[in-house]
Amino acid sequence: MSVYKLKMRHTRRFQEIINTFLRHGLSHVLFRLGLTSRKSSKADAGGMNMQDVGVKLRHALQDLGPTFIKLGQVASSRRDLVPEEIAKELEKLQDHVSTVPFETIKAILEEELDGQLDQFFMHVDEEPLAAASIGQVHVAQLHSGEQVAVKVQRPNIETNVEKDLSIIRDIASYLEENTTWASTYRLCDLFDEFSRSMREELDYRVEGRNCERIGKQFEDCTTVYIPNVLWEYSTEKVLTMEMVTGIKANHFSSLDEAGYDRKLIAGRIVNSMFHQILEEGFFHGDPHPGNIHILPGNVVSYLDFGMVGRISDDMKYHFASLLIDLRKGHTKGLIKTFTAMGILTDDTDMRLFTRDVEDLQSRYYEVALNEISLGNIFMELFKVAYRHHIQVPMELTILSKAILTLEGLITKLDPELSIMKAIEPYGKKLVMERYDPRNVLKKSWNETVENLEILSQLPKDFKAIATTVRKGKLQLDINVQQAQIFLRRLDRISNRLSFSIILLSFSILMVGLIVGASIAGQTNMLWRFPIIEVGSIVASLMFLYLIITIFKSGRM
Repeated sequence: MSVYKLKMRHTRRFQEIINTFLRHGLSHVLFRLGLTSRKSSKADAGGMNMQDVGVKLRHALQDLGPTFIKLGQVASSRRDLVPEEIAKELEKLQDHVSTVPFETIKAILEEELDGQLDQFFMHVDEEPLAAASIGQVHVAQLHSGEQVAVKVQRPNIETNVEKDLSIIRDIASYLEENTTWASTYRLCDLFDEFSRSMREELDYRVEGRNCERIGKQFEDCTTVYIPNVLWEYSTEKVLTMEMVTGIKANHFSSLDEAGYDRKLIAGRIVNSMFHQILEEGFFHGDPHPGNIHILPGNVVSYLDFGMVGRISDDMKYHFASLLIDLRKGHTKGLIKTFTAMGILTDDTDMRLFTRDVEDLQSRYYEVALNEISLGNIFMELFKVAYRHHIQVPMELTILSKAILTLEGLITKLDPELSIMKAIEPYGKKLVMERYDPRNVLKKSWNETVENLEILSQLPKDFKAIATTVRKGKLQLDINVQQAQIFLRRLDRISNRLSFSIILLSFSILMVGLIVGASIAGQTNMLWRFPIIEVGSIVASLMFLYLIITIFKSGRM
């Protein structure tokens, strides 16, 4: 895709995006990306450090609305892709938006619920309880007297988000085609993952199901409370949930005045989060203080399940292994875990990477658990990944964001509580489960069954391939990053094969002449020239040259 085609699609919005970046002094960034001309980059290209860029970028994304705010928030957690100074600034992105008039909210509710507002609610507060870029929350009362929180999506938000996603996807494609760093990090794949998450956030039914799934994790727990979803008053654009009235987890003075036990609360938050992450593998992805309320009896209640994280059994084990090997100083174990995670590539300089990993583990070797910050460990790991152009799996970045957010809250609730100390039992349990004979046998059996299924399909696969070949429809798609090098090597191979065929033909001809001469009992002379003797010397020299070139190439 060319820059011209890029500008022609969604022309007005694309120009608005460009103008916003220019207005905030980021023309040199646009120039380096190939989106603007050299002329416009001269005004502000000099004397700007990464932090300056981060501040300007934060203000630009803030002005561009929900899609770009969410993109910046996600980018702030990708320390493996984004310089630390910029990431720290993007962490400050907030949804500072004006509220939608109640008449508009009322119209959306009546359209979505298919009826008059008073059919469903006895009363709805006209002033929103909270407002964000995607939707706003109103307190309402059902005819039963129950108080509920109704989240309503802003008008036309889906259309605007889809337009922005389309533009950013085009830009990602352009960058991946024209820049090395974008192709190295597979920018389009990263953006597709972001788009999927963004579209899920626009569908409030997904958030409702997330809430119910996490609720089931704690249905027998008396210390954690997850509010109920009222599906009869919920749609894709409206989410109605049980109203939770508690004290926000970071309102420390209010907690103290109400007589709550901050140490107990901190322990319950940590244990409930690690239960979600390391036992269930499905967790609240944004546990900031506004999403955690404390109810009477020091009960912890989670709210807002628009962002969740998923972590596979293998990733849970890798995560635990990283922490254990880091503390024990097992560099080889760390390298082995990184390899098993599949994040190292053929381009990774293993010597330099091993050196950086050794430097990292030396800082945490046999350090007391209460002196280690799990958030800092993540940041150190991401710095190493950034230096070596290693892409960290998305599930690990969401996990790190959740733990960083959690650690900031817990440190203030109970400064003596160590996240690392709290996670250690879960890590050891995961490792023990990994090597439990029953789990080993189960995994072996599953792999055996899977391999047998593959083997059973082989005859059909071979038949399909043979049919395709017979029809002349077999296509070979080769994707090589360094195509010129590949083609040169292919040319050398074809030349060598041609040379070998010529040598073989010449040798057969010479053998034929020698055999014919011996049968006839005479020497073959051509114009007094001993053709057999000279031909034999030439063939020998050709053969010797071929052997030398093969040995010199280092490939036998």
